[in-house]
Parts: sequence; C-alpha cells; structure tokens
Amino acid sequence: MALLDILEYPDERLRTIAKPVSEVNDDIRKIVDDMLETMYDAKGVGLAATQVDIHQRIVVMDFSGDNSEPLVLINPTFESLTEELTDISEGCLSVPGVFELLDRPASVRLTALDRDGKEYSMDFDGLASVCVQHEIDHLNGKLFVDYLSKLKQDRIRKKMVKHKRLTTA
Repeated sequence: MALLDILEYPDERLRTIAKPVSEVNDDIRKIVDDMLETMYDAKGVGLAATQVDIHQRIVVMDFSGDNSEPLVLINPTFESLTEELTDISEGCLSVPGVFELLDRPASVRLTALDRDGKEYSMDFDGLASVCVQHEIDHLNGKLFVDYLSKLKQDRIRKKMVKHKRLTTA
C-alpha cells in the first residue's frame, strides 16, 4: 500500500469528472487499499478518487472512529429518502481547516459496487448521509465550497492559496 497525495482546493484537477469503473480487478483493489491508507493517515472519514488525482468513480469511507469498518463505493449513486435537511458542518481533506454548514438531505439510499464488484444498497442518515453526498460530488467535479456564496468562496480560495504558499516555502 502507498500514501497518495491529496489535491487541495483550488487545484483544477478537483474539477475533473470521474469515469465509471468498467471492471473491478486487482488494479482497482490496489487503488482502494491506497485510498484507505491515505484517508486513515489524513484522519478523514471519506475520500474520493478525484481527490488523489485518480479520475475513476471510487470512494472509500469509514465512520467507525477506529478504522475498523471501511466502506468501498465503486460507481456509487444515491437517492434522497427525505426532504428533511441536515444541520451538520462539512469539512474536506482537500480544503483543510475549513468547515461550513450546508443544506443536504438528511437521509439517502446509496447503491454501489463493493471491493469485489458486487452491487449493494445501504441507507444512511446524518453524518454518513452527508459524507456519501459530499464524496459523490467530488466524483462529479464539485466541491462543498461550490454551494457557498461567491464572497465565502473567494475568502476560502485566498486562504488556501496562502496556506499552500506557507507550506511549500
């Protein structure tokens, strides 16, 4: 396994729309393993392949708190199960240090392929629901900051550019 570099906003590669995985094979499972290792190392609960400059429809998540329940989502889709919205603040490994409250459906049904290529469906509420929607947005080239006002987006972009300048100096 290997740690992958996580792209940071405003990197344009985060805007790439991921392509569907045509076959779940050993190469895809290696990507999954590397993504899990990267997500755990970064102390995240979700990571989309787009965030590590791999433009295939792959997401990994783990809400256990002790890295014991990894979820693999290959070619994921979701549907809202409620009109009720969450009140959970979102953060992102690609936008470190930024947290914002967004309106997202509080409950969703996910359909995806697992690590072995088997299709499954699961219902999610609360934080897990937000994470599913957030990570699938990444696969579609969208970031949570896109839901914010232009003023907030500009402020975050400037903060991230400054952060990058300070960390690479």
